[in-house]
Amino acid sequence: MLAAALLLAAAGCQGGDGDGSSRPESPFTGEPAGRAPVLAVKVDNAAAARPPTGLDRADIVYAEQVEGGLSRLMAVYSAHLPPTAGPVRSARESDLELLRQFGRPALAYSGVQGRLQPAVDRAPLYPVTPGTAPRAYERSQDRAAPHNLYVRPAEALRAAPRASDAADIGFRFGAAPAGGRARTEQTVRYPAARFTFTWSGDGARWLVSMDGGPARTADGRRLAAATVVVQYVTVRPSRYHDRWGSVSPFTETVGSGRALVLRDGRAYDARWSRPGGGSGTAYRTPDGDRLPFARGPVWVVFAAR
Repeated sequence: MLAAALLLAAAGCQGGDGDGSSRPESPFTGEPAGRAPVLAVKVDNAAAARPPTGLDRADIVYAEQVEGGLSRLMAVYSAHLPPTAGPVRSARESDLELLRQFGRPALAYSGVQGRLQPAVDRAPLYPVTPGTAPRAYERSQDRAAPHNLYVRPAEALRAAPRASDAADIGFRFGAAPAGGRARTEQTVRYPAARFTFTWSGDGARWLVSMDGGPARTADGRRLAAATVVVQYVTVRPSRYHDRWGSVSPFTETVGSGRALVLRDGRAYDARWSRPGGGSGTAYRTPDGDRLPFARGPVWVVFAAR
């Protein structure tokens, strides 16, 4: 009975290093992890919202362009839940397409533009907002609104008890492929924001900087990733805008294009492909082989083609 339970726990998770091990691993990081539901959190990334809380515990962090050329983050949690995460801000149309590859995850966010609400209602996700799960949220007295709303991830998942467990979204993990180019730093620029990733051999991590300064959490921890993916996508105007009339960009994450994968102090040219909303995203070498990531947290930065 115990053996059967262990096999069931490992189902859907990528196993070991090709050595036949059934040790369960996270499909998001390649690190040891049991089955657990997925919670995505929209994280404010304006200067007034920094430093963030709990972002260092995310399995995956997505960075996207929003109104005014600024950036916003989506933190995806499963293996590890911080006590609190945030500051939490509003969702965008792009998030609905991106999240479909996670099955039916929980999404913590502070609200949406009114015309977008019907699309959120139709999307395959469990909305967790201050209105639907007030016990999951708190306001900090140390910051001014709207940069002071935080979510308690464990409480948020209690409000979405049927959220999908972490499953394969296309990532593969393993030894570094042949080739690549030595790279110690990579910068991605938006019209009014930028991300820089600097390789640290001591920690075997890419250290994150935002807008020219080191990115740290509220408790002083430096944000870092084992793998960084710069995914070149189409960024176009959406049908929606904010209260000041600025049009919200739409980031197309279904389709294909080029990518740059950073791991182990090297940069690898890649192609990404996601044939449909319900599909994961595959990253391949120019020869067509799946490009393995380094085990650990993954940052995916969507950059305009």
